[in-house]
Amino acid sequence: PPNSHYIMSTFAARTAVRLVAAAPLLRKIEPMTPFSSLRMVSCLGWAQGCERKLSSVSASSDKSVGLAPRSYYLQGKIPISQVVKNYQEWIGKEVVVGGWVRAGRLASKDTIAFVELTDGSSMAPLQLVLTGSASSLHEYASAGASLLVRGQIKAHPNGAKQACEMHVSEVLHHGPSDRAANPIAKKALSLEYLRTQIHLRTRTNTLRAMMRIRNCLVQATHKFFQTHGFLYVTTPLLTGSDCEGAGTLFQVGVPTPKGDLDLSFLGGPAFLTVSGQLEAEALACSLGSVYTLGPTFRAEPSSTPRHLAEFWMVEPELAFCDLLGVVACAEDYIRHCADAVATACAPELEFFGQQTGVGLAQAQALAARPFARMTYTDAIKELAKAPTKAFHSRPDWGCDLQAEHERYLAEKVASGVVVVTDYPVDIKPFYMRANDDGRTVAAMDVLVPRIGELVGGSQREERLDVLDARLAAMTNPAPYNAYRDLRRFGTVPHAGFGLGLERLMLLLTGLDNVRDVIPYPRAAGQLY
Repeated sequence: PPNSHYIMSTFAARTAVRLVAAAPLLRKIEPMTPFSSLRMVSCLGWAQGCERKLSSVSASSDKSVGLAPRSYYLQGKIPISQVVKNYQEWIGKEVVVGGWVRAGRLASKDTIAFVELTDGSSMAPLQLVLTGSASSLHEYASAGASLLVRGQIKAHPNGAKQACEMHVSEVLHHGPSDRAANPIAKKALSLEYLRTQIHLRTRTNTLRAMMRIRNCLVQATHKFFQTHGFLYVTTPLLTGSDCEGAGTLFQVGVPTPKGDLDLSFLGGPAFLTVSGQLEAEALACSLGSVYTLGPTFRAEPSSTPRHLAEFWMVEPELAFCDLLGVVACAEDYIRHCADAVATACAPELEFFGQQTGVGLAQAQALAARPFARMTYTDAIKELAKAPTKAFHSRPDWGCDLQAEHERYLAEKVASGVVVVTDYPVDIKPFYMRANDDGRTVAAMDVLVPRIGELVGGSQREERLDVLDARLAAMTNPAPYNAYRDLRRFGTVPHAGFGLGLERLMLLLTGLDNVRDVIPYPRAAGQLY
C-alpha cells in the first residue's frame, strides 16, 4: 500500500504470503487477457514486496511480543480488550498498551501505584502496577491522565476481580490531568450533566459502552444487507425536494457580500435531506435492492427526548418487492441486529441492564421472538378497548397514531414488537402504494415498547396514473418529474423502509434520550 511505513496487519501479511505461494498456479490460468495479466503481475509484485517487508519486520521485532493483530498502532500498541479477554495467552509476555486512567491509588508508602487503565475497547480496565518516585506516581494515578506504557502481563495475585495485571517497565508517554479541574473526574455524573461535556463524556463507562454498541449495529447493518445481496449506496445530503412532504427542512444558502444568503447557488432552492429514499428508489430501479446508511436532518422545533435535528437512518429499497416482503426484511434486520449486539457486546448490555433494567436478556428476547402483526383498522379497535384514562387523546379511524397509542399497542396489546400495516391514505405520503379498497395504502410501521415507532416503510406506488393523481394534489409536484420517469420507463414493484439508528440504540440500551446515543447530538436550540 502507499503508506508502506505502516507495519502490515496479520491479514495483509497472510494475504501476501498466500498470493506469492499461489503465483505458479495463477500463471497457468488460461485464457489470460493483457489487462488481467497486468493486474496479476501488479498484484504479485505488491505481495512479494509485502512478504519481504514482513520478513524484515519479524527479524527486528521482539520475539516475545510477535506481530500484534493491530500492529500499525504507535509502538506496537494493542487494545486492552485483547489482553483482558484472552489474558491466559498474554501471561509472561511484554506488551504496549495505552489509554486513560479511570482510577488510581498509591500504596507501600507511595512507592507503588495501582492504576486502572481503559482505552475504550472494553468494559473491563487493565490494572497497571507502577513503581517510582511519589511525585511521578501521583501524576500517573490522576484520573483522566493518559498513559502509553510497556510492561509484562502477569496473573493477578488474587485473581478475583481482575484475572491479570501489567507490571510496567517503561512509561512511553504521559499526558497529565488535573483531577481538581477535570469536569468528569467524579465517579457519579448524570447523563444530563454529561451533555454539557460532549467532548469528554465518551471517557465515561456509559458513553463508551454506548459507542461500542453503536459500532456493532453499524457493522451488523452492513453484514445483514451485504449477505442478502443488497448494494450499499450513498445518497446526497443536499436535495431539492421534501421526501416526507412535511415542510420541516433546513434550507441551504451561501453568504453574499451584502450579508444576506444566496438561495440559488445550486440553481434553485436546496435543503438538507430528510431522507435518502427517493434517490435510493432510483438506484434500486437500476441496480436491484440497495441500502444506505447516513445522516438526515429535520428542522422540527421539538426538544423531546425522542427528537434530534440530525440523526442517522438505515434505508433499504427492495426491487421487485411488495408490502409483505418489506415487512419480513425489516423484522429479519432488527432481529439480526439484536442478535449481533447480544453476541458481540454482552458485557456492555449487562452494564446497561444494571443501569436501566434493559440489557442482555432483552436483546436476546428481541432476537428470538417473531413480531406480531395487525392492520391499522384492528389497531384502532384494540385502542378503543383501552381504559378511559389510558390516553390524552383517544384515536378514531383516520387519525395518525400518537406515541402513546404506539406504545400501548406494543406494551399492552402485543406484549412486544408489533407491525401495523395498511394505514389510511390521507395520513401517509404520496409515494405509498394505494390499496384496492381506495381508503388505505400499503404502509407499515414497526412499533416497540417504551419508544413507539422504530421503523416506517411501505410498498411504493409503481403505477404512473395513480402516482400522478396523488402528485396533482401537491402544491408543487415539479421536483418529482424524475420520480415519475421511474414509472414511465420500466416500472417495477418495489418497497422500502427507514429505521432511525438512535431509536434502535434506545431500544437495546434502555436509555430514554436520543441525545445520549449519538456522539454529537444536534437538537432545537442545542448545537452542543
